[in-house]
Amino acid sequence: MKLEKNMNILIVGLGLLGGSYAMALKRRGFSVHAITRSQSSIDYALEHELIDSGTTEIDAKLIGRADLVVFALYPHIFTQWLKDNGQYFKPGAVITDVTGVKSCIVYEIQEFLRKDVEFIAAHPMAGKEVYGVENADDRIFRKANYIVVPTSKNTSGAIELCRDLGKTLGFHDVSELSPEMHDEMIAYLSQLTHCIATTLMCCNDFRGLEHYTGDSFRDLTRIAKINDDMWSELFLLNREPLLREMDKFRRSFDELYTKLKNGDREGMREMMRTSTARRARFDKKEK
Repeated sequence: MKLEKNMNILIVGLGLLGGSYAMALKRRGFSVHAITRSQSSIDYALEHELIDSGTTEIDAKLIGRADLVVFALYPHIFTQWLKDNGQYFKPGAVITDVTGVKSCIVYEIQEFLRKDVEFIAAHPMAGKEVYGVENADDRIFRKANYIVVPTSKNTSGAIELCRDLGKTLGFHDVSELSPEMHDEMIAYLSQLTHCIATTLMCCNDFRGLEHYTGDSFRDLTRIAKINDDMWSELFLLNREPLLREMDKFRRSFDELYTKLKNGDREGMREMMRTSTARRARFDKKEK
């Protein structure tokens, strides 16, 4: 199943990611509509031609016309929205998401969702340290990764549609992971990095540091400008995988600490060589 230009697309949650999805899809000629909490977000998206129409109300007709619905909501809001409004989907509709955790919501949603509506989970590994539709920017998808997260309940058609959505949005790489493997990977690749940036900013309050820092500190702490409401929810929903990664990090940090304390230069250099070799695999290359 391919993403066709005649499909009607509805985005629920018009923030940074929802707005960036809308921007990318509208630029490619799709019909895009939105439901979100704030009228000012709707007004901005209409003024900047990110959407064809939008509302802050639960519009049964608008929902019922959608072939594909993208949810850009916090996990608990997403789940409750479906419970409250799932009856309005048209038979055969496909829904997807941008949620940063999967195991704790995917199976539950697939269990209670109507059988003639399919939920195929996805995670766009893209973002910025600013929020709201006014900061929408589909350039964040370039060189970024997009993860499709199917289960045994998903059809091959919905998986293909979700993969095609990632490609259409302009993501550099589209891959698949199970919900469990997704949460393990994200605990390390995303959540742990936010933990490190947060604790690094919290461990020193020496006044005037911003006048002396270099790019390495700025790069390392870029994500410390964090949405505490969203990330605290994500941390708690993925608590066990994240705690395991934090334990691994503490052991590795303690190892470096001990080598430094003992004057073990060769041991430190060996860790640095390992770090350099592994980091090289992450360098993004143009396709």
